[in-house]
Amino acid sequence: MALFITFEGVEGSGKTTQIRRLARYLRRKKIPCIMTREPGGTPIGEKIRKILLDPGHRSLVPLSELFLYEAARAQHIREVIRPNVKKKGVILCDRFSDASVAYQGNGRRISLKRVEQMNLVATEGIRPDVTFLLDCPSNTGLKRALKRNQVLNQEKESRFEREKIQFHNRVRKGYLAIARKEPRRVKVIDTRMGEDQVFERIRKIVDERIGVKESRGQVK
Repeated sequence: MALFITFEGVEGSGKTTQIRRLARYLRRKKIPCIMTREPGGTPIGEKIRKILLDPGHRSLVPLSELFLYEAARAQHIREVIRPNVKKKGVILCDRFSDASVAYQGNGRRISLKRVEQMNLVATEGIRPDVTFLLDCPSNTGLKRALKRNQVLNQEKESRFEREKIQFHNRVRKGYLAIARKEPRRVKVIDTRMGEDQVFERIRKIVDERIGVKESRGQVK
């Protein structure tokens, strides 16, 4: 069976950077791994992603937003996650069902019970083995995300970055509440310690789960 690892956090928390570093590390250790993301991960999911992240879609109501996320997730589960969960290796996913609890539940103030029910249907009960919550103050992450969007010309995917800071604060509180509820699964890492230190924390936890012995000169 595969090890299913998800990465969560507010905008600009550094998830994508850490996923890529971990994937490189695992591949150099000859450990099979795949990288995927939500929303996205499939042709249909990527089309839904464009709708969800387009800043021009300001009229998208919270419940419609949630339905779109769950639709992309259901497709993702059937095409990518479920087939690979049965194989050996590691699945690395940039956001998963916790994101809907934090963003649509806490951020948009949709009933948490409703979000969790819809998550259960879309995921078919599949849950991550380990979740890394990359945490930082909301304003710090938002500044990083806005700068990243300018550098990488990602303004077409900036709908959430344009939300008010109060929204991002609610999202962060939602994530931290999940971590308090499930401390064995969710590992909170303060990203203010620096990219390399964050990766070392992640690497050590993953090594323990997959039985890799620590040695000097670890690949980063």
